Amino acid sequence: MKRYFFLLLMPMFAWGQNLRSGGALKPEQAIMDIRHYTIALQVDPEKKTINGYTEIELNLSTASPVLVLDLWHGLTVEQTWVNGKKENFTHTKDDLLTITGAKPFSAGKVKIKVMYGGTPGVALRAPWDGGFTWSTDSKGNPWVAITCQAEGGKIFFPCKDHPSDEPNEGADLIITVPKGLSVAGPGLLKKVTNTSTTSTWHWKTNYTISNYCLVFNIGKYSKVTSTYTSVLGNKIPMEFYVLEEHAEKGPHHLEVLAQTCRVLEKYFGEYPWAKEKIGIAETPHLGMEHQSMNAYGNQFNYTQVGGQDFDWLLTHEFGHEWWANKVTNIDWAHMWIQEGICSYGDALYVREMEGEEAYQRVMRRHAQNAQNKKPIVQGEVVDSDDTYHSDIYGKGALFMHTLRYVIGDSIFFPTLKILATDSRYTYHNFVSTKDVEQLFSARSKTNLQPLFDFYLRTTNKLEMNVKQIGEGKYAVKVVNFEGMMLPVEILADGVNTLYKLDKTPLLIESKTLPQIDPIGFYLKRVIYE
Repeated sequence: MKRYFFLLLMPMFAWGQNLRSGGALKPEQAIMDIRHYTIALQVDPEKKTINGYTEIELNLSTASPVLVLDLWHGLTVEQTWVNGKKENFTHTKDDLLTITGAKPFSAGKVKIKVMYGGTPGVALRAPWDGGFTWSTDSKGNPWVAITCQAEGGKIFFPCKDHPSDEPNEGADLIITVPKGLSVAGPGLLKKVTNTSTTSTWHWKTNYTISNYCLVFNIGKYSKVTSTYTSVLGNKIPMEFYVLEEHAEKGPHHLEVLAQTCRVLEKYFGEYPWAKEKIGIAETPHLGMEHQSMNAYGNQFNYTQVGGQDFDWLLTHEFGHEWWANKVTNIDWAHMWIQEGICSYGDALYVREMEGEEAYQRVMRRHAQNAQNKKPIVQGEVVDSDDTYHSDIYGKGALFMHTLRYVIGDSIFFPTLKILATDSRYTYHNFVSTKDVEQLFSARSKTNLQPLFDFYLRTTNKLEMNVKQIGEGKYAVKVVNFEGMMLPVEILADGVNTLYKLDKTPLLIESKTLPQIDPIGFYLKRVIYE
């Protein structure tokens, strides 16, 4: 397994500014509960433009003189309507679209329609930065992709750009492209309407969906299909929108994906979007976790894990169907939940296919690569740029490895599955670090807050002191951690023994220098005196 996690998904914006998603929720948006998006756009790959409208259905908890949406100022808004009535608006360089009524908008159901268009920003280095990728395949056919995790869906449609609010009733994407091209999108394909020059693809999802997943890909695609039988026995369609020139690779690639799904279902429960599909689309960039239509661009570069073809990109992005898309952090401050646990799932795939020792090697590499430059959780309200750094991947995965060791497999794995399946934490509900801590604490009947705080809210490593106090006698203690005792294995005279350690010295008798945590369950520093 390569050390790849920190390379995925984030943030440089190629349009002369650095757009950020999330952060402090605007008061005017805090009273808005988004229910549904309809995005209807005509895409012209030759001119590299989009034109059309977006409808936003929402519930307003209290009357308000304005309605505030996020939309990149480089697009031109032509008109806005609220509940069918034209209303005045301003669209400013801080990417805010503010609609003002002649009188305050009443509490209750509100439907906004925004007519807009223009030239969307270009992602110069997708998926690390957001925007449109206007590319072509080897035969010169248009090949278009959108990435916007760090910047948010506002780069091409008006929305409430905050991770804490997803459309409870799903979304519709109605995308018109030149005839002969296909559009791959989330949910189920409702219909394709053709004219002499265009094709309009209507995709619909009834699930909640984050705004950065509400995207589409365009290409000269072949659709390769299969059927997956889930862990609960449900038949789920598999669809791979693959470039026509790579169509022969499609069936095997779906087999590789099915194997990944089987392993992840064992640990995390049934595939989250079983009522719709398992979908992937070939893209000109590396990849992204777009709900029920993951972007894939790793060019079928397989390695071997457990004697079978394995694609790290496919597995990692597919893991986000659970961690990010189904289990969603309430604020970017808690992004480690989706990235760290998803990365831990990558290691569990290795464990399932090659055994415990192979899994342990992955974890040791995570420990070696931990940067510890800033905490994984830096507060409760953080925007996408500030929260993002490499440790939310590897150190986040390592924390789950440590948590598994501290509470034991019989508690850890069932609790992890509860986090991935219980309605309190999934779909339209959102989670924070505190929610995860309280769940694992309750299930283990242990106050795990000190461990969560130490690993996630500081940059400290555990310091363990080994002091020789006599011939063949050593005092071992934890120096910089308190609040609970930690299980620690100590290798002495060739025997690995489990002890409980805190700041009180533990006497160890050994003819050889004791080795602390020899397998590597902790991110630690051992000091010998």
